[in-house]
Amino acid sequence: MVKYLYLYIVKCSDNTFYTGVTNNVELRVEQHNAGIDEGSYTYKRRPVILVYCELFTDYNLAIEWETRIKKWSSKKKQALIDSDWEALIKASKSKSRY
Repeated sequence: MVKYLYLYIVKCSDNTFYTGVTNNVELRVEQHNAGIDEGSYTYKRRPVILVYCELFTDYNLAIEWETRIKKWSSKKKQALIDSDWEALIKASKSKSRY
């Protein structure tokens, strides 16, 4: 049986992004909005809205991409969310983190 893992990005109420991985996107977004963990990044930034989701069948690849995207600037994440490949390339070449 193939197990799926989703890489997801939510937009927080303060217009920042949170990136994570899960096997159940709907449940995970509900958990973020329920505020289960007071120490979590999203707790004081609720509500959150799912803005990006990608399916992975390779667990290690999903974790690798999560780690990579978490280091990206907001501008670069927004380009990914918008599927704006030109802006994504431009943001990748920039030395500033925006």
